[in-house]
Amino acid sequence: MSGMMAKLSWIDAYNFARVNPGQASAALLLAWPLFIAFAAVLVALSPVVFPGAMIAAYVLKHTNAPAIEKPRPKASSAPGASYAEMYPEVQPKANLPPVPKYAKWVDPVKPSAAFDVINKIMEERIMVIDGAMGTAVQKYKLTEADFRGERFKNHTHDLKGNNDILVITRPDVIEEIHTKYLEAGADIIETNTFNSTMISQLDYELDIKEVVYDLNKTAAQLAKKCCVAMTKKDPSRPRFAAGAVGPTNKTLSVSPSVENPAFRGCTYDEIVDAYYEQVEALIDGGVDVLLVETIFDTLNAKAALFAIDKFFAKWGQKIPVFVSGTIVDNSGRTLSGQTNEAFWNSVSHSKPIAIGLNCALGAKDMVPYIENLSKAADCWVFCYPNAGLPNAMGGYDQKGHEMADDCRVFPEKGLINAIGGCCGTTDDHIGCLAKMVSEFKPRKKHPVKDIMRLSGLQPFNYDPDTNDYRKTFINLGERCNVAGSTIFKKAIVDGNYEKALAIALKQVENGAHVIDVNMDDGLIDGESAMTRFVNLMVSEPDVSKVPFMIDSSKFHVVEAGLKCSQGKCIMNSISLKGGEEEFLKQATIVKRHGAAVVVMAFDEEGQAATEAEKVRICCRAFKLLVEKVGFNPQDIIFDPNILTIGTGMEEHNNY
Repeated sequence: MSGMMAKLSWIDAYNFARVNPGQASAALLLAWPLFIAFAAVLVALSPVVFPGAMIAAYVLKHTNAPAIEKPRPKASSAPGASYAEMYPEVQPKANLPPVPKYAKWVDPVKPSAAFDVINKIMEERIMVIDGAMGTAVQKYKLTEADFRGERFKNHTHDLKGNNDILVITRPDVIEEIHTKYLEAGADIIETNTFNSTMISQLDYELDIKEVVYDLNKTAAQLAKKCCVAMTKKDPSRPRFAAGAVGPTNKTLSVSPSVENPAFRGCTYDEIVDAYYEQVEALIDGGVDVLLVETIFDTLNAKAALFAIDKFFAKWGQKIPVFVSGTIVDNSGRTLSGQTNEAFWNSVSHSKPIAIGLNCALGAKDMVPYIENLSKAADCWVFCYPNAGLPNAMGGYDQKGHEMADDCRVFPEKGLINAIGGCCGTTDDHIGCLAKMVSEFKPRKKHPVKDIMRLSGLQPFNYDPDTNDYRKTFINLGERCNVAGSTIFKKAIVDGNYEKALAIALKQVENGAHVIDVNMDDGLIDGESAMTRFVNLMVSEPDVSKVPFMIDSSKFHVVEAGLKCSQGKCIMNSISLKGGEEEFLKQATIVKRHGAAVVVMAFDEEGQAATEAEKVRICCRAFKLLVEKVGFNPQDIIFDPNILTIGTGMEEHNNY
């Protein structure tokens, strides 16, 4: 009877007593002495039991005693069952220790005063950027002699059309253009350095370090001089010189050879070096901000941002960076094929103060893309469209007031914090824009959901469903891994890259969200194979629409792959095997490339085997990445070495 009663709930006891009052009364009479005896024993033992229990609790805490797991309920397949009910075996263990707290990263590179000033202005009003330099220069009808000046009078190549050189040979013209834009109402004027890199100046046989340095530094000093003079006239409205960093005349994502889509006209490292030299000279000349503009190939922009971050780290200071892409037509894509949200995902790691679009389109055609960018970005947003679309002769007919009317939609919808003009615009256009936007309030910054955001030609934003993780499981295509496919390996060894590319395409068609690429094999030159194959994947839109996972145990091979992809990749992998110094160095480079990262559960003592070791190493790696490198926590992926499951080795049987 007492055993039966112990199993009954209070509801069962109530119902039993209601139906059988005699038996219930008998049961209670029998239980009464037992309760009294139990209470007497408890009172007698309490001076020992309670202090002992208290001491035991502290001992368990101090010795880090393991939790006792509750029995897991059986899996339910009933309609409407929750994820926890369907898969009870994957639910978190009981009594887990609290999640560690991590300190916020403090950037050791100190920001300039311009950050606070520009942020304050953009919160209060819409800033104005200047208009086209080329359009203004054309009005002066300059001759070859004007471009040559005294310094280049004996140069072996024609220089007419090289507008950047005018900062040396006709500084009066450039100063007058800057001043007119400032007087029209521009808050920011761009240096005349759109083509002032070693790569672009090669067209004029002026790819000489001394000349390129002088072009940038002189242009910066000239623009800064005009800004200082105008600010002095009206200190309540500070003016800023923006170092213009153009796209160069090369593209890292598109082959100049129809016959060889894997070929590139220059290397990533050459582009980085060219931008580094330009940025150094612009900052030496005193620019307040940098403007990476007219981005038709995101990989070129990533190279520019890599160079900028590298220079800032060496300099120990940083100035605001504006980044502006170019949508080439109504497809809403850059020349290299990215949508504007994918473009944002690719460059957001650089934390620009503002992101925007310029050139190619008139204001009306640009609206939906600025609207999308405004939703995606958590920084300020700007645009500087052309003066309408070009006429049959390549000129622009739209007048200043007409352009201002077309641009009114941007502030009306609350999409922008700054506006300016690109091709075909003059000081008249800028004056009309300045007057128009003065009537409106600027766009307000808004939070963006903190998730992992990757990209190929299209964005891939991973937002897991915490109620059912299996619905949002990322499918990783592993068949372009020489260790995962003998067919792929043979194709690479045989040099049959067409067949290898077909394998990548098939995986995307079958639903892969990300394509893994690994070339680690003794028969393969990993770096050259990685470079060639990723370049080929980039050239195939149906493959490159998804992000890549660049995978190798050799860091230089991984970096070779990252240098070929305009999208935001996953880098696989780094670990603490070589110590903290190497780990931090590699992590900094990965972050500079803008990639997410896979961290293997290895440290100086080897591979993590037990659960405690895996947790310890992953926590240590996370702390280093977040607190010392400034990695976005959402971009950190852990590989806890689950390959030890099912090896058949006795020591792995309890994994």
